[in-house]
Amino acid sequence: MGRKVHPVGFRLKSIRDWNTRWFAEGKQYEERLHEDFAIRKLIMRELPSAGISLLEIERFPNQVQVTIHTARPGIVIGRKGASVKELRGKLRELTDKAVRVEVEEIAQPDTDAQLIAENIAGQLKRRISHSRAMKRAIQQAMRQGVEGIRIEVSGRLGGSEMARKEKLWDGRVPRNTIRADLQYGFSEALTTFGQIGVKVWVYKGEILPQKTEFEATDVYISE
Repeated sequence: MGRKVHPVGFRLKSIRDWNTRWFAEGKQYEERLHEDFAIRKLIMRELPSAGISLLEIERFPNQVQVTIHTARPGIVIGRKGASVKELRGKLRELTDKAVRVEVEEIAQPDTDAQLIAENIAGQLKRRISHSRAMKRAIQQAMRQGVEGIRIEVSGRLGGSEMARKEKLWDGRVPRNTIRADLQYGFSEALTTFGQIGVKVWVYKGEILPQKTEFEATDVYISE
């Protein structure tokens, strides 16, 4: 059986950067890592319906910066910033440091892999047919201009006795090309028949390395 590589980890330092950016050694590394997990868990628990796709954490000597990429920034910010102030206070209690929260809106949620996966999982919980949910998601994404999309669902689909895997795709999804701008999303739906996993890949084109332009200088050539 082939070994799977995470699409983001496969492209780190070429076209992708880490979602968490800091440096630590020894015991401090362990503490900060567990603190990162706690920060993500707290935000997802406080804002379950905000359509959060990505959380970025960056650490400074006396400050922690959290960037929330969401399809519904109004829910995160709240009326007159009340929700984000409350969230900042809880994060300050958790980390014992000053916390800065930035909110970035996702302009096209129908082309975001994580949001697509969560949307399909939500439909499966409401007992909507998996094939119908997958086809609708693919049509909406292709209509928004993506170059390719692939969706896989696995589990006891439709209440079948034996678990199986089904996949649908449209367009081109080059999963082994490092320069491919490929988004990956994963979600799970807990149904009466058991857990169903949803994986989504969205291809948005290639990210080519920028060419370095050299300025022309006067060169002296001895005769």
